Amino acid sequence: MIRPRSAVVASVALFSVAAFACTDVSGNATSVLSIQFDSLAAPSVVVGDTLRDTTGAVILPVVHAFNFQGEEITPAPVWFQSPDSGVVVDSITGIIVGGDSLRSTPVRIVATVGALQAIQRLDLTLRPDLLTPVNDRDSLSYLAEDVTSNFMTVKLTHGVAPNDSVVKSYVVSFAIVSQSAPDLGALVNERGQPSIVDTTDANGVAGRAIRLHPLSVTSAVDSIIVNATARYRGVEVSGSPVRLVMKIQPRS
Repeated sequence: MIRPRSAVVASVALFSVAAFACTDVSGNATSVLSIQFDSLAAPSVVVGDTLRDTTGAVILPVVHAFNFQGEEITPAPVWFQSPDSGVVVDSITGIIVGGDSLRSTPVRIVATVGALQAIQRLDLTLRPDLLTPVNDRDSLSYLAEDVTSNFMTVKLTHGVAPNDSVVKSYVVSFAIVSQSAPDLGALVNERGQPSIVDTTDANGVAGRAIRLHPLSVTSAVDSIIVNATARYRGVEVSGSPVRLVMKIQPRS
């Protein structure tokens, strides 16, 4: 679970420094002034597999190139590479394939257009085999004002216990599947912002909290049920969905 780390992948692409970005301002509409490397659609690539999104589709890196007028140049003449061991990157398509072992640090995926470069970073992780509950039942006491629950958490692992290993940097989705009123509760991250996904931390743990709106409570004792799901190659990992139950009651 990303606490205090970011909940999903980096939201701001890295740009080359201005000294490089302004090396060729010729006035030609095809001359590249700047480039933008969009965040990758997954925070990690599974060892021995291709980088994929939660549906199982292969992820292709997306790079935008702009001319001196701020217009996008299409197609952008991009060349991909990685200076780090642990992945193989197709220089033309940007398809990323994980190596045969984990690393302690992320790999750098470099996009080059002419003299300009931009970088995104990517973790290597193990194949997810099992999703299990950590904190699957909790209670929340409330007064009249909105209140946020503790985190309801799950753990993602590779292999079979006792020789299983944690799966870090992997996306887990959460969904409220039962509550007495549509606006009774909402899933939030550690900053209290609406969020239905989390990325597993170094211990393989991910979670979301519930923001309760007491004015929508319809009975003295109620509950909100959440399902947590992890997918690999578009198929639910064993144990998914994990059922998480938050019991809510007025504070005495």
